[in-house]
Amino acid sequence: MNRVFYLSFICFAVLVTACNLEKDKETDPDRIYFDYQVTGEEGNDNLTILLQYRDGGEDEDAISTGSSTSVTLDGEMIPPDSTRSGGIFYEMHKPIDAFTGKHQIVFTGPGKKEYREEFSFQPVRLLTVLPDTIHRADLVFEFEGLSGGTPTEETEGSIRVLLTDTSFINDGINHLEKAKDGRIVIPVTDLDRLANGPVQLVFTREIQRPVRKGTDEGGRLLITYTLKREFFLTD
Repeated sequence: MNRVFYLSFICFAVLVTACNLEKDKETDPDRIYFDYQVTGEEGNDNLTILLQYRDGGEDEDAISTGSSTSVTLDGEMIPPDSTRSGGIFYEMHKPIDAFTGKHQIVFTGPGKKEYREEFSFQPVRLLTVLPDTIHRADLVFEFEGLSGGTPTEETEGSIRVLLTDTSFINDGINHLEKAKDGRIVIPVTDLDRLANGPVQLVFTREIQRPVRKGTDEGGRLLITYTLKREFFLTD
């Protein structure tokens, strides 16, 4: 009985291994979708670079690209890691102050083919000082570190504005604003949708564009930098 069980277990293990090998074999290099994310926040010393490679599109599972592939950031090798829910990923943390400027991600895929993706990172600073209490009126915020958009980076220089109160009556304000001369205006009509009292204000600078050097499947580069403020809203 034990011998039968042992032989059955061996057959099952061989079958699973064969299926996995067949799955890896069927992975088409041109179907690999590049998902690159750089995330930073004011007040945190480090930002996060998260790189994933998906089989067939943005919403597909993050996969292992094989033992013969590699990923580097500015020449530094990034080892793969994984989670049960997120799949395979390549992650690195870098000091925000030292990361300003140009960078390069190099993915060496099957057949030693290299895909080089260059990008720039620039933290954003809010120059406007908010008082503890703000009366309902148009609010103008001035930023340092915003640049104009280009045809391939349409959202560069944009800021996502999120305003929430503590009333639980509405969903607050959440929209993307294009900075003009480094300024964002929150109109009084937005504030009129909020209740008097404590308000949390979140600015997120978002840059999202397609990868320039990718496979036939393509990919995206998403860079975000977040700033948070709080104030008391009154009439």
